[in-house]
Amino acid sequence: QVQLVESGGGLVQAGGSPRLSCAASGSLFSINSMGWYRQAPGKQRELVAVMTSGGITNYADSVKGRFTISRDNARNTVYLQMNTLKPEDTAVYYCNYRGQGLAYWGQGTQVTVSS
Repeated sequence: QVQLVESGGGLVQAGGSPRLSCAASGSLFSINSMGWYRQAPGKQRELVAVMTSGGITNYADSVKGRFTISRDNARNTVYLQMNTLKPEDTAVYYCNYRGQGLAYWGQGTQVTVSS
């Protein structure tokens, strides 16, 4: 089992720059990916950004140039630096960990962007 603990988020003004963190613990895999998905009210969960243990990244087009994902492999922690937030970024953000065909999710953290 893998446990994910998220932090960050909350109520942010448009244009703000919060950072989300997610720490993984438990039976971790040396080859893995960690990242963030989000789900807005009435919408499906969607990819925001992911990063493999080898450093390969993938971003949703809607956040390219505004969000940056990074990892501290020694701490098994992934970060999402969000810049220039827009009201449409409002969602519950979920941390995701994948390895050996398995996927684990955090409990989610709400990010609300006020205009």
